[in-house]
Amino acid sequence: MNPKVNIVVVVDVIGALSDGTLRNGNLCMIDDGSLQSTGQGTPELVTVVKPGQVVTWSALAVDLQTPVEIKSITFLGPDTDGGHEDGQAPPAARAPEHRAPVQHGDNGHTEERHNPELDVWSGVVPYLAPGVAHQYRLEVQMYEGEFSTLHIESPALMCL
Repeated sequence: MNPKVNIVVVVDVIGALSDGTLRNGNLCMIDDGSLQSTGQGTPELVTVVKPGQVVTWSALAVDLQTPVEIKSITFLGPDTDGGHEDGQAPPAARAPEHRAPVQHGDNGHTEERHNPELDVWSGVVPYLAPGVAHQYRLEVQMYEGEFSTLHIESPALMCL
């Protein structure tokens, strides 16, 4: 068993922003896990994991010119109505801390610039009830503005 599972979130940013949804073929999720994940290539990906494995999430845009990044991952409880949002990252997923230093001008001044391609959310799988899909809310940010953040609540992690 590989100690790490990578989940890649591929977004058609133009389609998602035009439709106002990550459905309709605007999002696909895949993982490289060696176990029997289901829903590969769909928003309903259920990644099969084992306690102690590291899971990483990263986002890519179909059109490489458009920015997309994971804004948050929130695990939903069994009594969640599907629309609940507590605004906090789950204990099993951490926000990215990657910043790339950029040098400007002749004075050697450097500043940090955000590079979404380096954003990777990661966490260690805790003990989870086996055979139960633990759904999470995946929120992605595309560009800026009032309608630039979309989410789905269909992907899940499941322990064997």
